[in-house]
Amino acid sequence: MSFAKWVGGALGWSFGGPIGAIIGLAVGSLIDGATEGGGFLLGDGNKQQRGSRQNSSSSGRQTHTRLQTLSGDFEVSLLILASVVIKADGKQEQSELDFVRKQFVSMYGKDRSNQAFKLFKNISKQNIPTRKVCLQIRQMMDHASRLQLLHFLFGIARADGMVTDDEVSQIYMISSYLGISARDYESIKAMFYNSSDNAYKILEITKEATDGEVKKAYRKMAKKYHPDKVIHLGEEHQKGAEEKFRQVQNAYEQLQKERVF
Repeated sequence: MSFAKWVGGALGWSFGGPIGAIIGLAVGSLIDGATEGGGFLLGDGNKQQRGSRQNSSSSGRQTHTRLQTLSGDFEVSLLILASVVIKADGKQEQSELDFVRKQFVSMYGKDRSNQAFKLFKNISKQNIPTRKVCLQIRQMMDHASRLQLLHFLFGIARADGMVTDDEVSQIYMISSYLGISARDYESIKAMFYNSSDNAYKILEITKEATDGEVKKAYRKMAKKYHPDKVIHLGEEHQKGAEEKFRQVQNAYEQLQKERVF
């Protein structure tokens, strides 16, 4: 491995934990390939906010306040975890890669997505320390953003028409490391399957729930999955959040029709 790649990894690990090491290695590969510097790292619009974070973290004082997730942090986390899920069944399906590229284009535009996908391909060549990466994400990322990550990962897994057992196991392990509850996991998972009890799972209730409990669950889940919960991630991530919100609405409307209330 070349000097630039190793230096990139070492600097990333020193200043950004396991995620920094992965991105450093990927960026080093781009540099080795004579890629023009600048533009391939995401979240450029948050430089001032990121600088404020770095200044506060280097002041020598510890804080227990979770900072709001930056768009760039979310995007880098998404790139890394997407590569983990795609390799879960021991192979990379072209349909899954196409799904990732399509999502990048819809979120970031053609030019930016091309740069992101270059970084993604270099990330996917690495052996990712999944637990360490997830623990770093859990520490720095708010709950609503972590739920959005999970939703995206299931979308990748289903891109080839089915979600394999290996992919389900990998996503479940990731969700556990991310500190996502089993009920939240099952709720998002149910959005990608067709079964008679999916509406109940999405609303995090059972078939034994009363009509009043169904209404209460809907209000709770609509609040949890409302797109405004991730508005800080930028407009590019609103579509995914809106999709989760529609799934909650559809689940409630389905139960309304079945129960006639």
